[in-house]
Amino acid sequence: MTRIAVVGGGRIGEALVSGLLAGGRQARDLVITERFEARGRELASEYGIRVTQSIADAAEGAAVLVVAVKPNDVDSVLAEVAEYQETSDDDQLIVSLAAGITTARFEQLLPAGTAVVRVMPNTPMLVGQGASAITPGRHATAVHMDLVEELMGAVGMVRRVKESSMDAVTAVSGSGPAYFFLAIEAMVDSGVALGLTRPVARDLAIQTLVGAGAMLAESGETATELRAAVMSPGGTTAAAIRQFEKDGLRSAFFEAMAVVRDRSAALGAVQEDGS
Repeated sequence: MTRIAVVGGGRIGEALVSGLLAGGRQARDLVITERFEARGRELASEYGIRVTQSIADAAEGAAVLVVAVKPNDVDSVLAEVAEYQETSDDDQLIVSLAAGITTARFEQLLPAGTAVVRVMPNTPMLVGQGASAITPGRHATAVHMDLVEELMGAVGMVRRVKESSMDAVTAVSGSGPAYFFLAIEAMVDSGVALGLTRPVARDLAIQTLVGAGAMLAESGETATELRAAVMSPGGTTAAAIRQFEKDGLRSAFFEAMAVVRDRSAALGAVQEDGS
């Protein structure tokens, strides 16, 4: 089996490890780096994998090294990775789960010819329902892409995109869970204002979201078709949709997602300029 080292024991790194184990990977084939000892002990106890504070230790013998750290920590992590690779014969694939950092930035900081695949995951991977987009760097092959698709498939759906689309991916799926959380928050508050208890409003709103998502995923119908099926002419749902349209819901979504796209691009540019 391919040995995988995950740099970063935060929620995203843990989710990937958990998904890989659930998908049949052996604990002996996984190692994770975590700088905080208490967190490291927690991960080792929970998953039965080796945890180390040393990136070089984790990288030794690993075919895949997953960088699952915050964007501000990427440069320091890659400096350690590059130092290890300069003295190693390992031919490693580097997989980036760091938001906003381009493959070019990784390639700039790593030894020439290093294969890099960039991933934009989202937080539902914590429950095995992630939506990830992947894109190759200059030296990544079809075999590398197939491997990353398999790895990320352990925690949800995977789609391949051009790197120029990654900021749009961030706007749709990267930040997307927060849009639905906000909608549920608003629905629950509105339900309470209309006379429901908060627990009942919460349960109804959450299950409605879960059920609607399942219908979209499994019915084969589009969102437009499913919405139309719920709306009786002159009925209650039609009245609600008219109000949403009157209040500019579609334009609000577009403007918010465009802001996310532009912010993602700007953050990436800052990292590039920091070289």
